[in-house]
Amino acid sequence: MKISAIRLSIHPGLVTPFLLGFSLSLSAASSSAQSFSAQASDSSFSSSSELARHALVQPESAALMGGGGTSKSASTAPAAQGPPKPLSRIALGVGFSPLGIGFQAATNINSHFNVRGTGNFLNYTRNNIKTEGFDVTAKLNLASAGASVDFYPFHAGFRLSPGILFYNQNKVDAVFIAAAGTSFTLNNHTYYSAGGSSAVQGLGTFGLGNGSQAFTMTTGWGNVIPASGRHISFPFEVGVAFTKDPTVSLNLSGVVCDAQGKNCVNVATDATAQADLAAQVKKYQNDFNQLKTYPIVSFGVAYNFRIR
Repeated sequence: MKISAIRLSIHPGLVTPFLLGFSLSLSAASSSAQSFSAQASDSSFSSSSELARHALVQPESAALMGGGGTSKSASTAPAAQGPPKPLSRIALGVGFSPLGIGFQAATNINSHFNVRGTGNFLNYTRNNIKTEGFDVTAKLNLASAGASVDFYPFHAGFRLSPGILFYNQNKVDAVFIAAAGTSFTLNNHTYYSAGGSSAVQGLGTFGLGNGSQAFTMTTGWGNVIPASGRHISFPFEVGVAFTKDPTVSLNLSGVVCDAQGKNCVNVATDATAQADLAAQVKKYQNDFNQLKTYPIVSFGVAYNFRIR
């Protein structure tokens, strides 16, 4: 036992009684300390025996409560959610591109691949188009169907999508009319349409690949079947369809004359008029040949759901 020193300022006459009292206090404190030490020794032995008994019982209780030594909290921890099972989800979407209004359906293969089917259509008519002196009414008929494989090299986001248009009926039908007494040009040569029922008119067709199949290659952003389980997505893609050379045809009928309304000939049988018509069609063909690499820029919305 450590006793701290204390400085006291006391009258000299009180020193002897104070020292006598302090000696008696030390003697009593020593006796109390020895008694307390004996009791503490007995208590320590009893506590040690009790702790040893509990140490033997505790592992068995822990094993019964935790299942072989595994803590209850560890056994009830939730497992991490993995990617969807193959062919377990379907996505349906709608969008718009130069191929028309598009519909698509997709399913998942694994975390890197989806397979997707697409269908596109659009009908649109435009009147009063002026070209080469003709008044043209054009009807756009877009109809196509295809399939592609969506490859996600980083599991999500960016993708590459090779595919094929196995149905390709994209074309424009046009009606050409040269009003009676008006002029028009074929291969930079000027002709005049006769009056009445003999006025010149014609039918033209532009075909995108002439109905042949076309390989497609696109890239984009967004997975229509997200690994997160989210139901709605907004896919975007850009690419091209490699079609065959576009086809252009134009057939004219009626009568053409000179500027004075004389020297009239049938435009469908006159050699000069037909040569100029063929040259004009070739010019149109050269202009449209750029579309054999047909651009695809698509954006839309899709919803996916679980099927198994």
